[in-house]
Amino acid sequence: MIHLLNIDLAAVDWARAQFALTAIYHWLFVPLTLGLAVVMGIMETQYYRTGQEFWKQTAKFWQRLFGINFAMGIATGLILEFEFGTNWSNYSYLVGDIFGAPLAVEGIVAFFMESTFVAVMFFGWNKVSKGFHLASTWLTGLGATISAWWILVANSWMQHPVGQSFNPETMRNEMTSFAEVALSPVAVDKFVHTVLSAWVLGAVFVVGVSSWYLLKQRHLEFARKSLRIGAVFGLISSALIMLSGHHSAYTVAQTQPMKLAAMEALYKGGTDQPLTIIAGINPFAQPDYETQDEAPLKLAVPYALSFLATNDMNGYVPGIRDILDGYTKPDGTQEPSLDEKIERGRAAIAALADFRNAGAMTDTATLNSTLSTLYSNIPYFGYGYVQDRAQVVPYIPVCFYAFRVMVGGGCLFILLFLIASFKPSLLGGRWWGSMAIACIPISYIVSEAGWLVAEFGRQPWTIQDMLPTWVGVSQLGSSAVMITFFLFLILFTTLLAVEISIMIRAIKEGPKMRVDS
Repeated sequence: MIHLLNIDLAAVDWARAQFALTAIYHWLFVPLTLGLAVVMGIMETQYYRTGQEFWKQTAKFWQRLFGINFAMGIATGLILEFEFGTNWSNYSYLVGDIFGAPLAVEGIVAFFMESTFVAVMFFGWNKVSKGFHLASTWLTGLGATISAWWILVANSWMQHPVGQSFNPETMRNEMTSFAEVALSPVAVDKFVHTVLSAWVLGAVFVVGVSSWYLLKQRHLEFARKSLRIGAVFGLISSALIMLSGHHSAYTVAQTQPMKLAAMEALYKGGTDQPLTIIAGINPFAQPDYETQDEAPLKLAVPYALSFLATNDMNGYVPGIRDILDGYTKPDGTQEPSLDEKIERGRAAIAALADFRNAGAMTDTATLNSTLSTLYSNIPYFGYGYVQDRAQVVPYIPVCFYAFRVMVGGGCLFILLFLIASFKPSLLGGRWWGSMAIACIPISYIVSEAGWLVAEFGRQPWTIQDMLPTWVGVSQLGSSAVMITFFLFLILFTTLLAVEISIMIRAIKEGPKMRVDS
């Protein structure tokens, strides 16, 4: 059984903080990599079609920015994977065979694919044929996207564990179906939504940089054509992300109803639920969801939440109290209360201990009895470590406001893309041009907000319903994790400052056109 003795609870907080720090910094680099991969592919396709030197230099400019960002992303990503072994050894031991599989595939297939073709993309100009170079550019982007797929498969399995079973002999969860893990609905939704959000960020970046050139009256032909491509790419991505967002909300409602309730500050659910636009949620304190029926000063769209969560305008959506107290699902099945889940989780833990003792004595009758008890209660295993109701409720203010930052930012970007598509001359003016440039840092805030919703919303679970965070941590002293936290903070901040400096220098230098336009 997972050892709980002598766990430094402060180490849990520091381990979570360190992982959050690394993930947040890593995610600053990933979406631009995925977004620019498509943009530079489009630019080089134009060069392949027309043979014009202008498009070649345009493609090389965006590839240069891609390369700077790509290198920084690798550095933070490697550290992130090592932290599973150093800070989360209980987690790694319990599910390493499952969680490690998609990460191994990512390293063997996607990362090698990226590293192979990125070299051709950067150093193969005039050394390989135009067609092969174009293929290398697209394959570099495809490799980065495939890499994202396998990483998101691993993350999605933590949100919705499927294709596995617990083996009491080895004390580990073991994979029973790789296809179920790789193709779960949560993984598919998360991949589509995440990649589309990265495309939107990449499009915002292209529009913002192009607007800067328009403001400075430099490289005007490059700026106008890049702006047009970025705007169309952004509009298409935004339209697709709205569709994927609806499907993602439906999937979350089915697999993680507590996350959806926290995102909406939905304390008491029911049918015909409205979608909250804004409400008076104190950002610095957990609201009183036990006694309040709804958040104060609530402005909402009637029936919209029911439609998002159930595809039915009158559908039933459980609130936080419903989930804690137990509720009847629309199909007539009963969702147990938290108290019952805790009781069944503790029965599973006790049965596992009995099985280990009975196994040593080769007591067949006891073995069969305890195995029956274990497997009937194993879906609630993680609840056996929960002490009170508050532990299973995510921090509502972060989930609530991060979701609205994500959606509000997406609406702002659609406005930007519409202006860039139909009134691009406005972006050459001081006000609209400055807004376009300001949207670049805003797009990063919006992107990070999406991850905050996903990760805060599943708390307190390292693996949904299976392993709370305080059980998955390594047997480390808090001081060791605290020291490395600040070392990583200094390192990552330095890397970010270096990247921003190099990117700004490259943008100021501009594309190396033979005739400045």
